[in-house]
Amino acid sequence: MTIYQFLLLFLLWVCLPHFCSPEIMFRRTPVPQQRILGARVPRSDGKILHRQKRGWMWNQFFLLEEYTGSDYQYVGKLHSDQDKGDGSLKYILSGDGAGTLFIIDEKTGDIHATRRIDREEKAFYTLRAQAINRRTLRPVEPESEFVIKIHDINDNEPTFPEEIYTASVPEMSVVGTSVVQVTATDADDPSYGNSARVIYSILQGQPYFSVEPETGIIRTALPNMNRENREQYQVVIQAKDMGGQMGGLSGTTTVNITLTDVNDNPPRFPQNTIHLRVLESSPVGTAIGSVKATDADTGKNAEVEYRIIDGDGTDMFDIITEKDTQEGIIMVKKPLDYESRRLYTLKVEAENTHVDPRFYYLGPFKDTTIVKISVEDVDEPPVFSRSSYLFEVHEDIEVGTIIGTVMARDPDSASSPIRFSLDRHTDLDRIFNIHSGNGSLYTSKPLDRELSQWHNLTVIAAEINNPKEMTRVAVFVRILDVNDNAPQFAVFYDTFVCENARPGQLIQTISAVDKDDPLGGQKFFFSLAAVNPNFTVQDNEDNTARILTRKNGFNRHEISTYLLPVVISDNDYPIQSSTGTLTIRVCACDSQGNMQSCSAEALLLPAGLSTGALIAILLCIIILLVIVVLFAALKRQRKKEPLILSKEDIRDNIVSYNDEGGGEEDTQAFDIGTLRNPAAIEEKKLRRDIIPETLFIPRRTPTAPDNTDVRDFINERLKEHDLDPTAPPYDSLATYAYEGNDSIAESLSSLESGTTDGDQNYDYLREWGPRFNKLAEMYGGGDSDKDS
Repeated sequence: MTIYQFLLLFLLWVCLPHFCSPEIMFRRTPVPQQRILGARVPRSDGKILHRQKRGWMWNQFFLLEEYTGSDYQYVGKLHSDQDKGDGSLKYILSGDGAGTLFIIDEKTGDIHATRRIDREEKAFYTLRAQAINRRTLRPVEPESEFVIKIHDINDNEPTFPEEIYTASVPEMSVVGTSVVQVTATDADDPSYGNSARVIYSILQGQPYFSVEPETGIIRTALPNMNRENREQYQVVIQAKDMGGQMGGLSGTTTVNITLTDVNDNPPRFPQNTIHLRVLESSPVGTAIGSVKATDADTGKNAEVEYRIIDGDGTDMFDIITEKDTQEGIIMVKKPLDYESRRLYTLKVEAENTHVDPRFYYLGPFKDTTIVKISVEDVDEPPVFSRSSYLFEVHEDIEVGTIIGTVMARDPDSASSPIRFSLDRHTDLDRIFNIHSGNGSLYTSKPLDRELSQWHNLTVIAAEINNPKEMTRVAVFVRILDVNDNAPQFAVFYDTFVCENARPGQLIQTISAVDKDDPLGGQKFFFSLAAVNPNFTVQDNEDNTARILTRKNGFNRHEISTYLLPVVISDNDYPIQSSTGTLTIRVCACDSQGNMQSCSAEALLLPAGLSTGALIAILLCIIILLVIVVLFAALKRQRKKEPLILSKEDIRDNIVSYNDEGGGEEDTQAFDIGTLRNPAAIEEKKLRRDIIPETLFIPRRTPTAPDNTDVRDFINERLKEHDLDPTAPPYDSLATYAYEGNDSIAESLSSLESGTTDGDQNYDYLREWGPRFNKLAEMYGGGDSDKDS
């Protein structure tokens, strides 16, 4: 606070009259020693008032707040009429702030404030005063209570509870529409002067808004404020005390005002004409494009509904409204065909869904635009003349007969030729075939309705120039029935006749079935193939017949079984018939006609085996099994013995295997391919001079390639036998392959001569020349050495 403001406030306080309120005067209990001083005070009404003089005297009951002097602020003086001025009395002060905020001079009774006092903290203080004798400490005056009231000065400016307010008002509001009310508070005393009287004014925000000075209500000041032009406004409001007069304190606040949207703007299409393109192959439901009308409003006021109101494509296209983007999505409603029509025109309307009646005068809240849709050509697959085909054909048609024709065309302007084919997954038995050029479907195998009445085929039509473009169609072939099956017995009949049967007695009821299915239903006729003296057939005309006897009595010992041929025929065209034979047994029956025994049982009993014979056969089988088991056990216990029993070293013996080659001239007996065939040497031969105890797994050696020389092959096999522990002894001969039959020249080996049963004549060796003379001498002698 400046010195000038303080001086001004001080002058105002001095000039204003100060009245002592009765409620703040201290109360004193009368005592006998109290002196009452009276004085005559004139009143304005002419009466005389008598004032009583109290024992306590005051100089002041009010204190100005916010004292800025250097000394203690003087409050007032307490004085008792018992005070002689000799210092014998002592003044005591108690109550609010006594001793701290307020102090008293014990001798004079002067009261002072020790510091600045803020009325806004406390408006008055209640104190108690008492005068006591200093020596005896006895009160000379009873304790009295008084009040010190703090006089207010304008030291607080008005304040707003919020620094920034936020408010809104609809756009296009009329002048004077209330926006918001702001209220400022002043901590000064509202009952004393104008320190707390606040007046509001607007510092910023004109000419759009105004404020009521007394209430602080902010109102619109301009008509038709448009949110689309300006949405945000900042208004500064001032609150000033002292009634707004000069010298008053003030405070300000900011109010941010937003114009809320109302539907005062219709939707508008940015273009009068919109062009879209779509492929003719686009399926139904395909989105081909979108249109959007702009609306300056926001929220629900900008919601738009789209519809097609006119045009030549209303039945081919549809439009839906996308709520999130507020767009109109144009979709295909029906299949398109470039060859039929290439351009469509639509008239699309956009209209607000929420219209405010207050703004009807602004015009219709809708707009229209023209949408032109061009259909683009694509290479389409062939189109069949029907969605499916049904052909009916009789089952007795010849192979190769055409049963129907499917038709397809290329919808493109190029009109590519079509190739037809059958999906073989639908005709696994290849009963049908199709002409690839004209789509004629014909049979390739005989048909049989009884095997399959329906055939569900799939025909494929593909463009020759572009086989990937293909279409499938279902072809249903129904096989019509032809009477090509003869009726037969429905079941197998086990028929018998009693020996004591009477003529005309029923022994069996028969029925028939037929695989055919004529339109008029089944009708069968029964008859005998020839006249039978024993039995007859009676047709019941309900597809059943009865078998009756014709003679009196039968003898099962003479004839045990009768065969009765029955002819069954139908009534369809051509008539089909078959002969079924009933086997009738002659049986012995009781008086009620119940079978007891038949001739078949009597025939089987003599041929049966007795119980004793069956037991003998079983014993023989058991004995044979025991012999076999014993033989196998003895064979396992036999000790292994060498095949060569000579006591000499086994290496001095030669094991003969009786294998001879065919000689050089024998080209037919030996096949060299045997040596090259790996299969010929897969199984290794074990030692043949002893019984093997353990079978070694033969080692697998790489098979020789086809071009390996025979010599290399034999060398590999020799090396293998040398390293094989299971091979025959070193002097044994190992046979590798078959070498053919005996040659014409026969064998020259002496090994063979040891096994010859008779004498041989070697005289012919002398005829072969000098080179064979030695052999002729060795073998041409009269005695043979085969015994040695």
